[in-house]
Amino acid sequence: MKKAILAAAVLTMVACTDKRTEIELIEAENFSTVIDDIPVTLITLEAGDLVMQVTNYGARVVSLWMPDRNGNYADIEIGYGNIGRYIDNTGERYLGAAVGPYANRIGNGRFTLDGKEYVLPQNNNGHTLHGGTLGIDRIVWRIAHVDQNSITFTCTLPDGQDGFPGNRTIEMRYTLTPDNEFIVTYTATTDAPTVMNLSHHSFFNLKGEGNGTVLDNILTINASRTTPIDEYLIPTGEIASVEGTPFDFRTPRAIGERISDDNVQLRNGNGYDHNWIIDRDNDGEIVKFADLYDPTSGRGIEVWSDQIAMQFYSGNFFDGSYGGKYGKPIGYREALALETQRYPDSPNHENFPSCTLRPDEVYKHTCIYKFYIKRQTK
Repeated sequence: MKKAILAAAVLTMVACTDKRTEIELIEAENFSTVIDDIPVTLITLEAGDLVMQVTNYGARVVSLWMPDRNGNYADIEIGYGNIGRYIDNTGERYLGAAVGPYANRIGNGRFTLDGKEYVLPQNNNGHTLHGGTLGIDRIVWRIAHVDQNSITFTCTLPDGQDGFPGNRTIEMRYTLTPDNEFIVTYTATTDAPTVMNLSHHSFFNLKGEGNGTVLDNILTINASRTTPIDEYLIPTGEIASVEGTPFDFRTPRAIGERISDDNVQLRNGNGYDHNWIIDRDNDGEIVKFADLYDPTSGRGIEVWSDQIAMQFYSGNFFDGSYGGKYGKPIGYREALALETQRYPDSPNHENFPSCTLRPDEVYKHTCIYKFYIKRQTK
């Protein structure tokens, strides 16, 4: 790695002025290779108080630096320091990646659309996870545009890739803003009826990568219902109220407060690995989904989106057997994901909102991670 000295701009909520700190940027040559005749590269973006590094292999966020309440920077994105580890899948496959063409799970690796059954790779306990064997996280996206604070990726998925129908074209943009927002936007089209559910799979630790548990983080989710799962994490088709359960985050509470309760859904997910149905009045409007706050560092994230649901995963399968960019092991529940989406396994449940995309339609999805900092309360 090389070190770059970056100025930390003053945040309105932080009691510090002109604070400077060292940020360890990953060397671009660590990601320099060619896959399927497309060059792989590493791009650094910067805006506001955020510095982010992104690779076009899987359109992954590799690092994301932000200051704490004292102006000290840390990398809050779980990731690897070279392209080889992503290709060899050493540890968690989906770190920082775009996921799809159908994010989350499809039960038994099959679905029926317009009377025809489609069979997909069963890459997760007999089911299909995040699009199957290849997905969009194991392809090299083409870079259509890049500037100081944004990058636009494109890809074309051929008819039949991982069993999904239609030649599909996806454009995705990552943008950092002066207001410390990380905005992810997707558009997609198809030339034949298909199913589409794209998402972003950053794993965050607001203390910094490898710096401890997320169980003391304070979480709010604006949702009064979930879609319960079976022991394989496949939705049962039920819609359940969060009232009186460990899944009620409508008021702020620590993630670890009830994660060990005797609850069948927590046992099925080995903790939180569930889909929350967001309370909202109108589809298509960008509304606030969630708020995550780490009292140790003062860092926080608001999640906003135009989607209808969000998967919250509490890092239940990290076990410390491998480390991230800085040699620190990623331990049990030391990272989490907040993935805006449609419902998992929607093609197999008539009572779930449709995820069908037809040739005369355009799939659109916006997800905003708005980062903030709070000063220490006395």
